[in-house]
Formats: sequence, C-alpha cells, structure tokens
Amino acid sequence: MTDRPQERETRQRQVVLEELRKVSCHPTAPELYELVRKRLPKISLGTVYRNLERLSQRGTIRKLVLGGTETRFDGDLDVHDHVRCAECGRVDDVENLPKKIPDPAPDMAAGYTILGHRLEYFGLCPSCQQKRRKKRGKEERGDGKEH
Repeated sequence: MTDRPQERETRQRQVVLEELRKVSCHPTAPELYELVRKRLPKISLGTVYRNLERLSQRGTIRKLVLGGTETRFDGDLDVHDHVRCAECGRVDDVENLPKKIPDPAPDMAAGYTILGHRLEYFGLCPSCQQKRRKKRGKEERGDGKEH
C-alpha cells in the first residue's frame, strides 16, 4: 500500500484558513496568529506555523517568500502579482496587469521547461510615502529656522 492516510481536517486548521481568507494584507504567521487567537485563545504560534505549512503544501494557500523579507501568506489562489514596500515590508496585490507574460524561448531559459513565474514589484507604500513627506517637511522647516 502506497496510499498515504487522509490527513485529518482539524478545527485549528479550518480557523487558520478562514482567518487568512478574510484578510487581503498577506499576513506573516505571527500576524495571523494574533487574528486566530481571537477565536481560539489557546492556540500556539507553532500550531499556526504548522497549519500554514500544511495548507501551503496542499496548495490550499500561497506561501509568499518575497525579497528576503519574512514569509507571508495569501489565501487568494487566483493568478496575481504582488508589490512589497521596501521600507516596512507591507505586501499588496497588483491590480489590472496583463495576466499572461510570455514564457521565454527554450534557448533563453538555459534548457529549462518553464512551469510558471513570479513577478514582484517593490516600492514605498502610501503610509511610508506619507512618513517620508512629513520627515522631509520637518527637515525643510528646520533648515529654514536655523538661518
């Protein structure tokens, strides 16, 4: 027998999945843990990590490993790309892009058969842009006061 036993669907795993699908902010495991604890106060962070890993391995959710930042999770399996704030790490969906990017010719892909792609944009989120504008404004006013 090579069939693996069916993995039991636990209440904890179901709540982790439900909470992830409620949000669009692509949370880290600790951020999702805080949301799940509101419904399951006794759940541990380790349990949230394990369930996220299992859900990711099963293809139920998407694990986002973006640009050297903390791993984030996405409950939306539709094809879409992401933008990451280079300052605070926030991740959002990129909207209204063409859905199909052509695969490179085999001679351009070093002989690989292309299975898919990931496209990551990075920049400054609205909140970090606002913080920078405020900081720049204070610096400019400070320079004016010294003269």
